Amino acid sequence: MRGCPAGLVDNFQTCLHFVRRELRQRHHDHPHHDSLRRGVERCASRCELTTARFLAPPSPAGATVCSLSAPTGKAFPTFRTGDEAMLDENDHRALGQRLDLFHLQEEAAGMVFWHPRGLLLFRLLEEHIRQRMQREGYLEVRTPQLYAQPLWERSGHWENFRENMYLVEDGGRALALKPVSCPGHIELVQRMSLSYRDLPLRLSEFGLVHRSEPGGALHGLFRLRQFTQDDGHIFCAPEQVVEEVVNFVRSLREFYAGLGFHDVQVAFSGRPASRAGSDAVWDQAESWLADAAKQAGLECKDQPGQGAFYGPKLEFVLKDRLGREWQCGTIQLDLVLPERFDLRYQDSQGMRVRPVMLHRALLGSLERFIGVLLEHHQGALPAWLAPEQVVVAPVGDAAQEYARDVAFSLRRAGCRVRVDARAESLSRKVLDSHQGGVPWLVVVGAREVQAKGLRLRQRDGAQRDVSWDAGLAELVSACVPGAPA
Repeated sequence: MRGCPAGLVDNFQTCLHFVRRELRQRHHDHPHHDSLRRGVERCASRCELTTARFLAPPSPAGATVCSLSAPTGKAFPTFRTGDEAMLDENDHRALGQRLDLFHLQEEAAGMVFWHPRGLLLFRLLEEHIRQRMQREGYLEVRTPQLYAQPLWERSGHWENFRENMYLVEDGGRALALKPVSCPGHIELVQRMSLSYRDLPLRLSEFGLVHRSEPGGALHGLFRLRQFTQDDGHIFCAPEQVVEEVVNFVRSLREFYAGLGFHDVQVAFSGRPASRAGSDAVWDQAESWLADAAKQAGLECKDQPGQGAFYGPKLEFVLKDRLGREWQCGTIQLDLVLPERFDLRYQDSQGMRVRPVMLHRALLGSLERFIGVLLEHHQGALPAWLAPEQVVVAPVGDAAQEYARDVAFSLRRAGCRVRVDARAESLSRKVLDSHQGGVPWLVVVGAREVQAKGLRLRQRDGAQRDVSWDAGLAELVSACVPGAPA
């Protein structure tokens, strides 16, 4: 569309002028005159923007487009590649720009630049998972990023996963950035003198991992080269497998429902052609996992050949508001790695026996799940997860101090709040708040100051007048998890 002839643009603008004139002169009595007028003006506004793009010289491939947006109430530049400028408004990459959450660029392809608001969202989701893990008895750990080749050979990743790993040379010694955290967790367990009394042992880690993906496969937050796994491993006795799987499934369903996902499908992925371990080991692993799935009340779609190279797995698939399916959570039963690393614990008879290892994740990738969340909610995240929960908009100079008092009280109660003290119209502040995905707008003017009240406005446009105490209580209840109702 760039490089469009100027004459065509002139004709286009002439047509718009004609429509505007006809609307003014001949259609005052039309029953939908106001709606028609607003529609024409919206069309004109978009056409004028398009005209500017038509007349601009073509941008080279990969060049950036600078635009102004204001989710925080201030004009600031956002930079988009030519491709990103053409995205659907509810694509997570477009939402990431509009809400000032993150950006991606060629100099670090497949990796995310998190902006302050975006990193806050990331940390909120991470902390939500961390608190759940703590309640369920997981111990959080941190393991290294770089391991030598012998460790990957022992785990089987060197043979089965090397093409997806970033390799590093160190004086003739081969190392690789970790694509998973499993070997690191096994190394931790190796240094524990485990007894049956210590089981089940549950370890968790927000592990930063790297995977070598071809450039053409990269897709926003959905397919990255660097991402964070909510990685967890359970080391348990065979008789504890069913209970652990049942508990995980219950927790996972609650977790998804709390984020607005109620339609969850489950698939059973069996042994792949390229795998580690004997057929007897796989027979046992598949039998135990299938029994656990049955005990958990799951109806599983069968996916032959789709298991991990070390064991079968249950995969949990979410369906978003558009009906798209996203594979996120998983639990995998592994008898191979405990054998390869010779993991053992002392049972009640004093014998050294091998544990079962369960690999589990609620999300798989935090970055990917944030992309799914943004598109599922079209940028209107639940209040507890929104980076900015409340904007207080004073109307007139007399309400400025009152607005600051409201914000102070909300911050003290744990809300994320900002005062929009700009010399802008109220309609401008409402629009910017909506564009920024802010769940609540609090309007205070002379009337609210006099009555010691608040006007609460929600994202859907609903608004009402409430007292100071009632308003603060409602906002805190909506925005702060665990706050008293």
